[in-house]
Amino acid sequence: MNIGQLARLAGVPIDTVRYYERQRLLPTARRSAGGYRVFSASDLTRLQFIRGAKTLGFSLDEIADLLGFSDQRGQDMAQIRDSAVNKLTDIEQRIGELQRMHGALKQLVDACPGHGDQERCPILTALTDTRP
Repeated sequence: MNIGQLARLAGVPIDTVRYYERQRLLPTARRSAGGYRVFSASDLTRLQFIRGAKTLGFSLDEIADLLGFSDQRGQDMAQIRDSAVNKLTDIEQRIGELQRMHGALKQLVDACPGHGDQERCPILTALTDTRP
């Protein structure tokens, strides 16, 4: 299949396929006699794997590691699970940070009447407060 067909079947832009190829997440495609990239069903499977990992929050470096593990068929799944546990821990920490930011911002929004002199705006006051 050509790059357009691959991209369409995987649900990604053509530029994304080229980018993943440059990043070596996808193997370098073989070329047709006319110089066009030719992809296989295994390239589609790999691209779908990358998309799935991206939707779970894995970075491209982490995806490269997962692909490396995946390419080593017959190996123990411990490394894959460890990667997923590390990602889950990272997500939980980010959720905690977002919840703290949400709470702080909600307090400021609730304290702001939304009208009047900006000099008395609790949001601006909090953002310019230089205390640690």
